[in-house]
Amino acid sequence: MAEHRSTSDAPTIAPYGSWKSPISSQSIVSGTVGLGSACVDGAELYWSEARPSEGGRTAIVRWTGEGDATEELLPMPYNARTRVHEYGGGAWCVAEGWLYFVHDADQRLYRLPTAGGDPQPMTPAGQDWRYADFELDRDRDRLIAVRERHGVPDAPEAMNDLVAIALDGSHTVTELQGGHDFFATPRLSPDGQTLAWLTWDHPNLPWDGTELWTAPVAADGTVGTARRVAGGPDESIFQPSWSPDGVLYFVSDRTGWWNLYREKDGAIEPLYPLDAEFGLPQWVFGMSTYGFASATRLICAYTQEGVWSLAELNLTSGRLSRFDLPYTAIEGVTVAGDRVLFKGGSALQPTALVQLALAEKDHSVLKYSSVLDLDRGYLSEPKSIEFPTGNGKTAFGLLYLPQNRDYQAPEGEKPPLKVKIHGGPTAQTSSSLNLSIQYWTSRGFAVFDINYGGSTGYGREYRQRLDGNWGVVDVDDCAHGAQYLVDRGLVDGDRLTIAGGSAGGYTTLAVLAFRDTFKAGASYYGVSELEALARDTHKFESRYLDRLIGPYPERRDIYVARSPLTAVDQLSCPVIFFQGLEDKIVPPNQAEMMVEALRKKGIPVAYVPFAGEQHGFRQAANVKRSLDGEFYFYARVFGFAPADEIEPIAIDNLAS
Repeated sequence: MAEHRSTSDAPTIAPYGSWKSPISSQSIVSGTVGLGSACVDGAELYWSEARPSEGGRTAIVRWTGEGDATEELLPMPYNARTRVHEYGGGAWCVAEGWLYFVHDADQRLYRLPTAGGDPQPMTPAGQDWRYADFELDRDRDRLIAVRERHGVPDAPEAMNDLVAIALDGSHTVTELQGGHDFFATPRLSPDGQTLAWLTWDHPNLPWDGTELWTAPVAADGTVGTARRVAGGPDESIFQPSWSPDGVLYFVSDRTGWWNLYREKDGAIEPLYPLDAEFGLPQWVFGMSTYGFASATRLICAYTQEGVWSLAELNLTSGRLSRFDLPYTAIEGVTVAGDRVLFKGGSALQPTALVQLALAEKDHSVLKYSSVLDLDRGYLSEPKSIEFPTGNGKTAFGLLYLPQNRDYQAPEGEKPPLKVKIHGGPTAQTSSSLNLSIQYWTSRGFAVFDINYGGSTGYGREYRQRLDGNWGVVDVDDCAHGAQYLVDRGLVDGDRLTIAGGSAGGYTTLAVLAFRDTFKAGASYYGVSELEALARDTHKFESRYLDRLIGPYPERRDIYVARSPLTAVDQLSCPVIFFQGLEDKIVPPNQAEMMVEALRKKGIPVAYVPFAGEQHGFRQAANVKRSLDGEFYFYARVFGFAPADEIEPIAIDNLAS
């Protein structure tokens, strides 16, 4: 998209919300891909791309070595996506000239020669088995992976284990380790004689408490007696990895911060104690924040106060040297010899796949997530805000004020505010350029992307503020954050909106039900009835609420008290709901119960269901529809006229 420039020197005076923007919903979905994990095989680089324009298909591409040019590796209609834990991740890898991937349609593992050919199935047909997080065991001609089996007779839930998948075409899958509720990150030592992996059990999730295990692997592939290296119910271990000389490294939050450690000569050694996070909540498989350039050089990413850095840790001297890079958001670190691949972004740069040459300390962009070419006069730079909240504490967020070089608001008018609630709730906002946020700010909205108590990036204590207090701490922080901006004269207190997806949708609905701060809201596949979530959700999160709220059904009273649906009599402002009809994490009835209750109460309400969508929208038309639909909804509620022609949405109980 070419740069959009004003036809006059002086900006046009126009009310907030009515500004014409070059950042259209169509340009966002047509010019954007979701960059996934990267992989190095010999001299070749590969990565995945989630493409809204192809119905959300995840493609695998190979870099040609020239600029951002790539070639397709995975033919249509194959879609590299696993549904282990429903959220997936770790769906593919490339090793020794073969692409191994899980095809979304049947969840079988396939392999494809990178030199060309047809995908070949590697796992049995006719089973509801899912696979993720692959490790090549070249000495035994097999892949080691996490397996999740559904429909096991007499099992109350899906069964997870570690398995070996034969590469001889026999479709043989052999269990290596079981006995825990969850498994992740199987990794073989360089000599192939020791396997390391993570486990955790209900009611913990991986950011609460995990265990790191190792066991010897015999020549015939059997795994010997396992030994627990670290971890427990109150210690979260992240990304076990072997150094080139066979030392086991990992990230642990045993000090309250996710820091780097290693086991050497039977002892656990901290590498560089720092009040910073070198780890992440393991919502998906295949996450990585560090890797080895050699036995004495570790490349790592870490975050402090919401800003990410990439650094080299000298494992001999213990010195940490930060790279001078223009990125404030860094993830997916992959190290291969003298080069580092990672996804990087900043306030004015969309997420990109970046290659860093260690010898020259020079970086280059291999692929941008967005091809939109925008003048910076249309981009709002976030300001980090720390604000007072309940119980004498503070919380954090990124504030984006309206920005459009072609427009100026009438004197004295303050902008409407959209408070944006991330999902999880164990997650964190990103400082990388988000065109969906800029869609709003370039039209005259302020956006506050909030890291409420319970968010990651600020240590275990901050993360645990939400324990027993989901629906309380997050609700308080959102209300206090919005009021803080109103009190400082930055936004219009009569036009406060709030929106979030999944767990963020729950917080949105809870704020609207239990506080009178906001005037409208949008729930994206959000939770409205906590009891239904506790009963109906998938295995990975089936005990999540034990920690966030309390054990169910023993503390049913809390579930009822904090459910927006049971407090619908207190909700008195307009709400719009967006919902995927194939969502297994937050089923459609969660939205539909709330919509019906608001209709009966006479509150303005809109419901936009999407056939074929699951938890989160992947199809371009639906992403576009939801973005425009939310804006249209607020325009009708607050009475301003959008500059764009937007397909109307039916709103019940709203006077013309």
